[in-house]
Amino acid sequence: MTTRPTILIYVINPNLKLLKEVCAGIEEEGIYYEVIHRDNGEINTLCYESANTSILGTGIAMKETIIALTLSSLPKGKQVFKLEDPSWNQARNLGTNAARAVKRKSFKEIGCGNKYDD
Repeated sequence: MTTRPTILIYVINPNLKLLKEVCAGIEEEGIYYEVIHRDNGEINTLCYESANTSILGTGIAMKETIIALTLSSLPKGKQVFKLEDPSWNQARNLGTNAARAVKRKSFKEIGCGNKYDD
C-alpha cells in the first residue's frame, strides 16, 4: 500500500469497465486512489474497512457490479451511496463523489446513463 493520502478501493472480481469509471471520477477531482484486490468478503465489511484504513477516511468497495461508498465516520453497514448494476455514468459519479467527500464539496447527483453491454 502507498503512504500518500489515497481513497482505497477494495475489490472482489470487479466489473473492470465500471471500476475504470469509478477511478476516472476520482481522478477528475485530483485525488489519488489505490485499488486493492481482496479474495473474499462482504460488501458492507469491505467498504467499512477501506474507509477506516484510508488516511482520507473515504472508502469504496466493489464486488462484481455492486459498488458502495462510505466514510470512516459512519457505522459499519451504512453507506453514503450503494449501487447495484450501475450505469457507467453512475459509477463515474460515485467516484467523483468519493473525491468530493475528501474535499468537502457538494456531491454530484448519481443520475443515470447507458449501461455497459457485457
